[in-house]
Parts: sequence; C-alpha cells; structure tokens
Amino acid sequence: MEQNLKEFTIPKGYPFEGKSLDILISEKEIKDRIAELAVDISERFKTEKPIFIGVLNGSFLFYADLLRELSIDFEVDFLKIDSYGSATKSTGTVRLLKDISANITGRHVVIIEDIIDTGLSIQFLKQRMENAGPASVTFVTLLFKPDVAKLNFPIDYIGFNIPNRFVVGYGLDYDQKLRGLKNILAFREGDV
Repeated sequence: MEQNLKEFTIPKGYPFEGKSLDILISEKEIKDRIAELAVDISERFKTEKPIFIGVLNGSFLFYADLLRELSIDFEVDFLKIDSYGSATKSTGTVRLLKDISANITGRHVVIIEDIIDTGLSIQFLKQRMENAGPASVTFVTLLFKPDVAKLNFPIDYIGFNIPNRFVVGYGLDYDQKLRGLKNILAFREGDV
C-alpha cells in the first residue's frame, strides 16, 4: 500500500498549512469501499433491525456515509471514548466520555469505528456491549492496523488495512485538527 503514494499539501487555513502528507486512501477509494461494506452489512441484517452505534468523534463521517448506503432499516446511537488525549499514540487507558442511551439487551448491535490500531478501545467496547446482553455484537472499522492490533476476536468488517502510521482526514484528527480533509492522509515520520 505504501508504494507510489501521492503527496498532498495541506491547504491554506488548516493547521500545518503547506506541510506535505502522503495520501494513503483517496476520497474515491473510501466511497467505493463504503458502498461495498453497505451491501455486505445490509445482506447480513436483511431480516433484522440492528442498532448502529457510532464511536465519536472520529467515526462520524464514516458512520453517516455508511448508513446512507444501507438498504435496511436501523436505529442509531452514539458513544464517546478517549484513549489518545492530545497525543499521537494511545495512552493505554480507555475513558468512557458518553454512553449510549438505547437499551441494547436482546438487540443486534453494530459498532462503527474509524480506526483500530492497538485494539485497546475495541476490546473495551466489546466487553461493555456484551455486558448488556445483546443478541449479537458486530464490529465495523474503516481502518485497521494489522501490524499493531492485539485482539483475541475477529473484526467483522474492515474497510482498509493500513500500515502503522499516524493518519488524519475523513473524520480522523490530530488533536481535534484536520478532520475535514477528504482523503486519508499519513504524516511522515518525525512530522508529529
């Protein structure tokens, strides 16, 4: 994936204006992959009415775009966790900042994440959801870092496997900055 990467220069008005980043995944590739994921997820839940839980803040664009592509009925909810603070690496601790409001007992729950890197957050979410007694818990992530993730369960739907680089854009941020960029971009080593 890292061969023949195109360069992207951060536009005027954004933090890090003028800095060059590598485009890991283009806007078109993101849209195409979301459409494919939506077909598979719609097929899996065609006889159910799942509840999709978006993990804030990073997943909000992926969450919205994915749900618009589904061909099934569903409910929505959100939760918010933090394991980064303002750093570029996980702190090793997950904090629940906002819990879901829906009762998920006996429901089919689909967790929508922006990225799984170490796996710490998703393991926290799995335990949290399973403690509520859902009928099933399904995990969907746009990005997955297979080289660093330490999981004892599979992720059901993965948009893209990516290398262990710090990424921004399409909802992903650096200290709450650069979420609005349309591609998924990687900083170069030593730049953050």
